[in-house]
Amino acid sequence: MRLLGAILAGGRSSRFGSDKAAAMLDGRTLLDHAAASIAPHVEAVVVCGRIVEGMIGLSDRPAPDMGPLGGLNAALHHAAARGYDAVLTTGCDVPDYPEGLAEALIGDSAAVLKGQQLAGFWPSSLADELDAHLAEDNNRSIYGWIERVGARIIDRPEYVLPNINRPEDLAALEKSGR
Repeated sequence: MRLLGAILAGGRSSRFGSDKAAAMLDGRTLLDHAAASIAPHVEAVVVCGRIVEGMIGLSDRPAPDMGPLGGLNAALHHAAARGYDAVLTTGCDVPDYPEGLAEALIGDSAAVLKGQQLAGFWPSSLADELDAHLAEDNNRSIYGWIERVGARIIDRPEYVLPNINRPEDLAALEKSGR
């Protein structure tokens, strides 16, 4: 199976107060950590929602500021056009992608990690369906999309991903030594 890795990085970081993807952890940006952690599980990695030097950047589809679904939609269309079977997603604020998580998500249909909906597996065949979903009124919620496609919810407490929403969350992660 050909997998494309997609880092969803188009958010406004309003609770963080500055560009979360550019925040530093152990001398590297959170975006760099996310790319390095998902890379072993996929053939190629793209960044959705922004352009980053040295990486393949995809603009949200169909328009900017669509939230995670705009980035996912861009990744699905990019994957479908280049012969990838599916997209494995992570957030730009997820510096670690635990061993075994990709295998738990990959299957015959879409799947997300319970409580961490940006960690997901999305067959590229869903690209047109997501176009239709985003064309409907007020349907930018990732929860609505998960329900629409009947995504499997992977309930695996051993796969705890950091939740970095505020600077103090990042400071606590750094202090914990991960």
